[in-house]
Amino acid sequence: MTQKKVLTGISTTGTPHLGNYAGAIRPAIELSKTHDQAFFFLADLHSLIKCQDPELVNRSRLEIAATWMALGLDTDKAVFYRQSDIEEIPQITWLLNCVTAKGTMNRAHAYKAAVDENNAAGNDPDKGITMGLFSYPVLMAADILTFNADLVPVGSDQRQHVEIAREIAQRFNHIYGQEFFVMPQEVIDDETAILPGLDGRKMSKSYNNTIPLFLPEKQLQKSINRIVTNSLEPGVPKDPDDAHLFEIYKAFATEAQTAEYRQAFLDGIGWGEAKKMLFNLINDELKDAREKYYALMENPKQIEETLQQGAEKARIPAREMLRKLKDAVGLRNFI
Repeated sequence: MTQKKVLTGISTTGTPHLGNYAGAIRPAIELSKTHDQAFFFLADLHSLIKCQDPELVNRSRLEIAATWMALGLDTDKAVFYRQSDIEEIPQITWLLNCVTAKGTMNRAHAYKAAVDENNAAGNDPDKGITMGLFSYPVLMAADILTFNADLVPVGSDQRQHVEIAREIAQRFNHIYGQEFFVMPQEVIDDETAILPGLDGRKMSKSYNNTIPLFLPEKQLQKSINRIVTNSLEPGVPKDPDDAHLFEIYKAFATEAQTAEYRQAFLDGIGWGEAKKMLFNLINDELKDAREKYYALMENPKQIEETLQQGAEKARIPAREMLRKLKDAVGLRNFI
């Protein structure tokens, strides 16, 4: 076990899909098993940037909490909480905002992409851009720095946010003359699976090409049957490295299973049989977790109690960090 703190946030937008599981959930749960201090939170304040449907926001929080619990996150060992339950985080966000250069926010990828899209359409550069979108890297920095996380597992597209968190931490430490924050490091696993979706593009809710993680068996089979393939007939050799089915299969298979599946492609397996093998592999891995997931969804009280217990644990270091920071900036009691 390592003494370093690991922290990761889970976006609460939409229903988790197979790509989320292979690319983020499964590796993060494995990482939590090797660290004494692991913080996992539902990034529900972040979700308000993208979604302003209250029922969808609340439903997504429930589904994603149930997903992590069903897949084996040890909530007795890891600190599992809702971001919005830790009232210290927005206060720390403001203290960090006050030392963050606007130029840093101007360079943030999400903001730049939105501006570029507006410019390309001939619109005002800031059309439709909220302060939530503009400044959310500061909220993400507060998520990390509140707990002085050493390691932050992220996708490669999130690397910049950890870099910004370091920049803000260094600036705060410099201005107030003390090492309040450690310098967090991003953890990017280049081997992490990026699954293709039904149409062959990256599996993503924005492309509407996902396979929801806990579909009932029959619906899971139907979804897998919709994955695009070419027109090669059974008996004709197929290139596994050019097949979306193979990309998905190897994310769930052992080395021996992957080798067997590869050979089946070279031997001319039919697409129907290849999809059946993929369904059986995924279904076998997820069927126990699926049963736990639906049981949890029927018992939101258990989920709520687990998150409240996690919030109580998280508030202890958050409260102490806020106290130190307020004292540092001069927001102290007079006596």
